[in-house]
Order: sequence, then C-alpha cells, then structure tokens
Amino acid sequence: MPTAQITRMVLPDHECPFGRRALQLLRDHDFDVEERQLTTRDEVDAFKAEHGLSTTPLIVVDGVTIGGCSELEKFLVAHA
Repeated sequence: MPTAQITRMVLPDHECPFGRRALQLLRDHDFDVEERQLTTRDEVDAFKAEHGLSTTPLIVVDGVTIGGCSELEKFLVAHA
C-alpha cells in the first residue's frame, strides 16, 4: 500500500477545502495516510515560510514531494 503524508490547515473557524479534498482523494485511492493538521494561524504561517509555500496543503507520496491538491490530482491521473 502506498504511503502519503499530508500537512493541511484545520483552524477552529476554517478548514482549507483543498486540504480536505486532497485528504479524501488519498483515502479514496487507498493510501496509508499520515495527516498533520496545522491548527493555528502561527503554525500555518511558519509551515508555509519553512517550505517556501504560499498555500497549503503539502502532500508527500512515498517520500516524494507532490505539492498541493492540484498537483495530487495530476499525479493520481498519471499513476492510474
């Protein structure tokens, strides 16, 4: 079973819809998913700065960084 790590924004007043979609896509494609939730604005900002990102989520599949939700969708089509 392939493995994936997803880091996504889940704030008390807002859950990133792209992170939610990416998580569901991974589950729908039978990935063993390790999820990291960023639960404060400070965590989100620090994570994006650390990884040079402007948005979340960040998805890694079998140790290879895929990117965000759009990149995951392309990856899944290419590996279907």
